[in-house]
Amino acid sequence: MTSRYRARPIEETALQELRVRDDAGRDCVPHTDGEGGAPLRCCLRTSEAGERIALVSYAPLRRWAARTGADPGAYDEQGPVFIHADACGGPAGGGGHPFARPGVRRTARRYDARGHILGGRVLDLGEDPHGEIERALDDAFAEPEVALVHLRFAEFGCFQFEVRRP
Repeated sequence: MTSRYRARPIEETALQELRVRDDAGRDCVPHTDGEGGAPLRCCLRTSEAGERIALVSYAPLRRWAARTGADPGAYDEQGPVFIHADACGGPAGGGGHPFARPGVRRTARRYDARGHILGGRVLDLGEDPHGEIERALDDAFAEPEVALVHLRFAEFGCFQFEVRRP
């Protein structure tokens, strides 16, 4: 499925830093994934058994704000994400929305240019998960003050990917 919106993985510069020390100041501790299925934010796919991955703390809004001069204040947060332990080359392409499967729940958080939350929406991804995400992004970017949207796992609140205004 193609999308009008681009799911953005964690940028390569940030990944290089996270593979040494994460956004909580902890050393990166890679491990071999014995089962597979971890949602990798570096290449926007799930891991395969036997791949070397790491669970790191990531502050997506803080990093975006540092590049744009925004001040998210109390909205700055960090949380756990999986990444490859070594450079992976990023997403292979294919379009659509990563990690979207029928029957799962996601949240779409809207942020303004200051990095402040403008609201959010819980998404119940039914039989058309990509369509539901597209509609949520259409609704979000119909508001002129929305600068970016973070898609997150509803159950744990973990960051999935970012979409910026087209």
